[in-house]
Amino acid sequence: MSTATGRPTAATRTASPSPTAPDAPVSDAPVSAEVREGTARRAIGWPIRFAVLCLVWGFSFLFIKVGTEGFNPLQFTLGRLACGALVLLLVLAVKRERLPRSARIWGHLTVAAFILNVLPFTLYAYAETTIPSTLAGICNATSPLWGMVLSLVALSEDRPTRRRVAGLGVGFLGVLTVLGAWQGFAGTDIAGTAMALGASLCYAIGWIYVRRTLADAEHSPLAMTGTQLLLATLQLAVVTPLFTSMPTSFPLAPLLSCFALGALGTGFAFVLQYGLVAEIGPTTAQMCTYFIPVIATAAGVALLDEQLSWNTPVGALIVLAGAALTQSKPRRTS
Repeated sequence: MSTATGRPTAATRTASPSPTAPDAPVSDAPVSAEVREGTARRAIGWPIRFAVLCLVWGFSFLFIKVGTEGFNPLQFTLGRLACGALVLLLVLAVKRERLPRSARIWGHLTVAAFILNVLPFTLYAYAETTIPSTLAGICNATSPLWGMVLSLVALSEDRPTRRRVAGLGVGFLGVLTVLGAWQGFAGTDIAGTAMALGASLCYAIGWIYVRRTLADAEHSPLAMTGTQLLLATLQLAVVTPLFTSMPTSFPLAPLLSCFALGALGTGFAFVLQYGLVAEIGPTTAQMCTYFIPVIATAAGVALLDEQLSWNTPVGALIVLAGAALTQSKPRRTS
């Protein structure tokens, strides 16, 4: 989830870190911080870090479910954003990186923070007050489908292919299967499901906005995302007191869920993804998108005793197949 329950943030679309060359010759020159960081990353194999990232983002929906049982969705989301922003700002301080100074960049990141963080995080929190975490995790997997539809309209260089259009149709069929359309959506909270699908749509809109406005930004993804989360926290800090009152209690499980989702799922997970993108490339690193609903479903069923009918996992597989088709590249002809 992209600073998104596990989803790529604005920064991942603006600049990609350069991987440390594994075959670089050894010299007597002082070892740079980037080289030391790359060596440390390789000490733990990328498949292990990839699996950790998938687990963290997959459990995000369970954390949201537990957290919103003790706090108002707006309050929970604010706590999540604050914890995530704090983690990234601490990492920036350790790495001695500065936040962007350009007013233009701050302006665009303010918009990106709302579209990619404030709105989808809040929508997921409200959605999980009425729908299972398993369904929210599956709705999250529809983001590539939304992205393809919007990119055809907003990005002139993104041309449709038969395979990608077919993927869109397959994904839509998968959504209908998950929701049990042949039963008239019986037993499904339409409002909650619509909010979860809307949150997924926000990611697609946000990625396109960032691609159009911040593709030329020269700051690191870490600095851009740290700024974005800081702005998102400030936005929600202004809004939350207007619609909620101070909590009268702070139950332990929801409080820990808020901290875990913020510090791990919104903060640490991005640092982990940042290293994976540098080492194995964005395409492979973003494959975790396809594992998130599987982990979210398993966690919801095993730990929250959520009911699972046959159409939920079947529909999820169809959605993932459709999403994979929409992301496929046309074959090059020689």
